[in-house]
Amino acid sequence: MEFAVLGLGAALVDTEVWVSESDLRWLGLVKGHMRLGDAAAQAHILRRMGLCGDIGGGTGGAAGDKKIHRACGGSAANSMLAAAHFGCRAHLTCQVGADAAGRFFLAELARAGVGANRNAQGMAGETGQCLVLVTPDAERSMHTVLGSSTALSPANLHPELFAAADYLYLEGYLCTAASPRAAAIRARELAQRETVKIALSLSDPGLVAQFAGPLREMAGARLDLLFCNAAEALAWSGCATLEEASEVLQEGAAAYAITLGAAGALCFDGRRKFQVAAPPVDAIDTNGAGDMFAGTMLACLSRGLDFSNAAAVACRAAAHLVTQPGARLNAAGYARLRGELGLG
Repeated sequence: MEFAVLGLGAALVDTEVWVSESDLRWLGLVKGHMRLGDAAAQAHILRRMGLCGDIGGGTGGAAGDKKIHRACGGSAANSMLAAAHFGCRAHLTCQVGADAAGRFFLAELARAGVGANRNAQGMAGETGQCLVLVTPDAERSMHTVLGSSTALSPANLHPELFAAADYLYLEGYLCTAASPRAAAIRARELAQRETVKIALSLSDPGLVAQFAGPLREMAGARLDLLFCNAAEALAWSGCATLEEASEVLQEGAAAYAITLGAAGALCFDGRRKFQVAAPPVDAIDTNGAGDMFAGTMLACLSRGLDFSNAAAVACRAAAHLVTQPGARLNAAGYARLRGELGLG
């Protein structure tokens, strides 16, 4: 089967919890950032909040006074799920553990029509988990245990898929461990050999600051499309203002989209720089908004929309997402949104 977008990223089961600002301070997490940790540290956080660490379905629930929601996640996974729901043939290369969480993750991909590598569950170990804490201002802060995703390697890649792809999509989180980073670099080389466009998401401002060297090694000399938010753009460029950063980004990317939350997105399509507006909404949960933007835009570009229209659709999709809990819509929600956007 041919795939228009090949994604590469960490396979994580998300546990999303709605918390107060004081909860976040009490737990010592930096608002709006992702912290890497081990299973013991994550279990400690869960216990302090009165939650257990087992996985479940994506229907949500509650523990004490905390509302929770569980689903398969990870940045690239969220983007590939969005791309598939917007009519794009999508595939995710990942590594899960031989456990219930891994089976849950792969089943969720399959239900959405996203392909996965044949050896995605070919190892022992525990599937990665991401604890997503959402504060009343809709901002998300994360504590991530990569688990089996640290074993993602070039052996997980299916080189034959690259000949039929439009885009290779890499999540920035791959730079944090040697083996996943090697997989990303090998995937980039395979994409370049087949003249497949390469897209990268910078993923997290703290990640850019802490892993700048490995991230640049993974990105290579020049990207076809860069996704980032304003904080990530400033960290990546080393600039003090977004105007300055938007010029520097052009040196390493043929095109880019800088998401600006309620202000939409600042884009460069290779010829001109322009801003796309986002519709006004009441946001309750920004988790996955950037992933939704990237996956939707890649799907629209693969379907033949021009850059500005693809960015506009992506802004509307992300704006729709933040009005509901979770990092993606359910099937009915995607269907309604496709109808509204004329993308049936």
